[in-house]
Amino acid sequence: MQAFANLLERLVYTPQRNGKIALIAAYLRDTADPDRGYGMAALCAELKLPNVSYSVLRDMIHARTDETLFRLSYDYVGDFAETVSLLWPGTLRNIPPPTLSDVVETLNGMTKAEGAKQVEAWLDVLGVNGRYGLIKLLTGGMRVGVSARLAKVAFAKAFEVSIEDVEEVWHALEPPYAPLFDWATGKAERPDLNALPVFRPFMLANPLEEREIDFSQFVAEWKWDGIRVQVVRVGGEVRLFSRTGDDIGAAFPDILAAFERDGIVDGELLVRGEGSEPAPFNHLQQRLNRKTVSAAMRKKYPAFVRLYDILFDQDDDLRDLDLLQRKARLRTFVDHLPPERFDVSDFIDVADVAALEALRNEARETGMEGLMLKRKDSVYEAGRKQGLWYKWKRDPLLADTVLMYAQRGHGKRSSFYSDFTFGCWDDGQLKPVGKAYFGFTDEELKQLDKWVRANTIGRFGPVREVEKALCLEVAFDSIHESPRHKSGVAMRFPRIHRIRWDKPAAEADQLDALKGLIG
Repeated sequence: MQAFANLLERLVYTPQRNGKIALIAAYLRDTADPDRGYGMAALCAELKLPNVSYSVLRDMIHARTDETLFRLSYDYVGDFAETVSLLWPGTLRNIPPPTLSDVVETLNGMTKAEGAKQVEAWLDVLGVNGRYGLIKLLTGGMRVGVSARLAKVAFAKAFEVSIEDVEEVWHALEPPYAPLFDWATGKAERPDLNALPVFRPFMLANPLEEREIDFSQFVAEWKWDGIRVQVVRVGGEVRLFSRTGDDIGAAFPDILAAFERDGIVDGELLVRGEGSEPAPFNHLQQRLNRKTVSAAMRKKYPAFVRLYDILFDQDDDLRDLDLLQRKARLRTFVDHLPPERFDVSDFIDVADVAALEALRNEARETGMEGLMLKRKDSVYEAGRKQGLWYKWKRDPLLADTVLMYAQRGHGKRSSFYSDFTFGCWDDGQLKPVGKAYFGFTDEELKQLDKWVRANTIGRFGPVREVEKALCLEVAFDSIHESPRHKSGVAMRFPRIHRIRWDKPAAEADQLDALKGLIG
């Protein structure tokens, strides 16, 4: 446990990507099994532990220290785990501190009540760093600037293996990933995935930031406004995976039942609207993240997958074929599937680049996210390869909003107010329309943090209410009706585009103007 806790602390204070990779790689090389496997799972947010909630931990610390002292300390420190680890008094117990595997395997064999008592005992014998690491582990909020992808890159660096192989094998295994470490350290052969319905890493696109490419070597297709998915069937067993490798099939049993041929395909999950064309994204949202869906919901929001590519046709691995060959195989493959659930995303036939750009400029009116440009001779390679696939998205929408609330960030941002809720005017009142925590520079973050501290008018736990005086120009991809929000709307991918120090808050946009952008 102590080694993992030390790793977390060093990651927080190491902003450079290569520095973080080096730290994780050293931890993986120097730590014994199964601790290092559980550590990797925790960094990748794939470690399953019985939940010890914030409220339980808060009650524990309140029983050991003054509540006002804790509240003031938490407000100053800005991180719950760090505050508790610093204030916890600890007791002298003649027992050794737990290892990471002790924590995982012990808690998974306990009830919640038993687990809470065990956590108290561990917090008593651990030092400050150990407590910090344990609480981060229990609450699942690492927030140390490490993505799952970066952790896997570090694994590949640590053992000098291919990141593509790491990602492919990873999704077939469970923590603590003993076969993965055995293969990487030369103790065993690479695990065989061919008989398993497992996720295969997606090929990804880079943003098109220049026009200096030879368009004659590329084909174009629409970037449909759904979510990227992979449908996998092996030996009659079917899975539906999101772009991050999460199994989302429970919410789409109609898709699983209709995938009647063994293989692996790559496409866009959509809901069928009027005239058989895709409905707006918020229709799809009604079915996402559900454990079950009723027959009525399946009928109201009929799902289908518009297919981009094919990786396997039964046992035949097609990833080394070029794009045009794969597309031809995909068209043959889809003939075996029901057309109401699966169809093919066609290439766009245009005369020249000018015509293509005109289509991209009309993307919002036609309900598309933009265009994809794919090199004709590209094989299907996992990851974001340079020069092969590009995404040419439509320009974002912009709105002038007013800052309403701010909250501290996590990790290296724990000392700054960096999560901002903003609103638009509705009959003279501000109603929140979104929340964003990126889009600004480090210098702008310092300016916003200073402004929040100087203009706070109310506190609600970790949230500060501020004077309704600062205008933020917000960029977002689209906006949809949302009965779950007080304003009745929800933005997709909002980010701070510009701080409008120059604009009076009274001149920010009206809510009706935002609703007029609903598409």
